[in-house]
Amino acid sequence: MKKKLALALAALLLLAFTGCTSTQNDGSQTGEIDQAIDQLAAIQEKGEIVIAMEGAWAPWTYHDDTDTLVGFDTEVGQAIAEKLGVTPTFVEGEWDSLFAGLDSGRYDVVINGVEVTEARAEKYDFSTPYCYIKTALIVREDNTDINSFEDLEGKSTCNSIASTYMDLAESYGATATGVDTLEETLQMVLAGRADATLNAEVSFYDYMNVHPDAQLKVVALTEEASQVAIPMRKGEESASLRQAIDQAIQELREDGTLARLSEKYFGSDITAQ
Repeated sequence: MKKKLALALAALLLLAFTGCTSTQNDGSQTGEIDQAIDQLAAIQEKGEIVIAMEGAWAPWTYHDDTDTLVGFDTEVGQAIAEKLGVTPTFVEGEWDSLFAGLDSGRYDVVINGVEVTEARAEKYDFSTPYCYIKTALIVREDNTDINSFEDLEGKSTCNSIASTYMDLAESYGATATGVDTLEETLQMVLAGRADATLNAEVSFYDYMNVHPDAQLKVVALTEEASQVAIPMRKGEESASLRQAIDQAIQELREDGTLARLSEKYFGSDITAQ
């Protein structure tokens, strides 16, 4: 009796295991054990893509006078979601928290003027670039000590924690202080609490359009423009999502949407290399 029961249990276990890893005609296996979650399919089934952004970095993503979330990246996110046939849900947070949320799966993508770097590309998969920007070195108008990135040696800067701009400043020997917004960084420079700050050239000139009397100047620009793209979690489960977003960006470029949005928010087309 015990022998029969043991044989029956063994048969059941074998059947369950076989059901979890059934072999198709082409020899590949499917089922719970090696079936990764397809992120695009999950997004489309839910009907929602969760997009992380700062919401405090004009003109990329910010709140207007009615407290409505607007900006270049906000509208790019809306346009991509429409192409995917889903609703965009925007979640705002500080720069470093955006990537922590992406890592944990709380967010599907980050759309926040993210520049592609070697370090980031090792950790995340990126979409095709949708715009290109240069980094500006910004100081107070009366500052005559800093005229190039090399002059940052031994100086103080302020930028978003773990941002490309903070990394670049530190690579030139500056002591960088982390802050949350572009407004804060520029106020610190104006108040003399930091010698300089680094940020996207287009963001600085947008700030100057709003604050034309601000005693600030750009003393240097990076020689080459950085690629701005959309990071997502690395892995096969994100492959179809990346392909769909790439296709959406291509269509938005071809139909002129990207150029129109760039002109609207930056006053020039930064979507063409």
